[in-house]
Amino acid sequence: MNILETENLTKTYGKGDNKVTAVDNVTLKVKLGEFVAIIGASGSGKSTLLHLLGGVDRPTSGRVLINGEDIFNYSDDEIAIYRRREIGIIYQFYNLIPSLNVADNITLPLKLDHKKVNEEHLAQILRMLKLTRVKNHLPNQLSGGQQQRVAIGRALISDPTIILADEPTGNLDSNNSKEVIGLLKQANKDFHKTIIMITHDANIAAQADRVITFEDGKIVKDKRNKK
Repeated sequence: MNILETENLTKTYGKGDNKVTAVDNVTLKVKLGEFVAIIGASGSGKSTLLHLLGGVDRPTSGRVLINGEDIFNYSDDEIAIYRRREIGIIYQFYNLIPSLNVADNITLPLKLDHKKVNEEHLAQILRMLKLTRVKNHLPNQLSGGQQQRVAIGRALISDPTIILADEPTGNLDSNNSKEVIGLLKQANKDFHKTIIMITHDANIAAQADRVITFEDGKIVKDKRNKK
């Protein structure tokens, strides 16, 4: 079953001689439960593609279908609500709220949606991410690796359909990078989450089920990793 599909997805910026095509007529299918890495050099358009998949930016043309539904049929406000409920996004620079502790940063999407926190689910996520002992700490009391684990927890708490990770190890050392990728793989396995991860690191991409190489706004290679 395909959880996500794109049809002739295109994103351009500027006009005339200044026109730049960041995503160029991309058609892509991702199955439920897949862990997909999209790899490419800086400027290849891979982050723009991820933003389109998550409804953060609207395409110039083409469609993004999640569970068969074109998310760009929604208004901007409706997309924001949909993204909060159905798409977990992990950024390179964590984007944690400095005044909120670990538990409150993780549960923020639920509170914005006026939903009650399932304490058992929260405790399960904290245990998986090894954050139970620091659940009352503020972000400035955490290491970089711990902060990224909080960001992973925030992406998981709403039980989203898809998790999008934009260079999740880009700001971490090698040990923390391995740990974060291990946690993403665990979330993929234990929580049955479909994960699409952007990276420029071939070693990180090799941890995924499938690697898509992106260049000049296009898919130039799509292969499955041997397990």
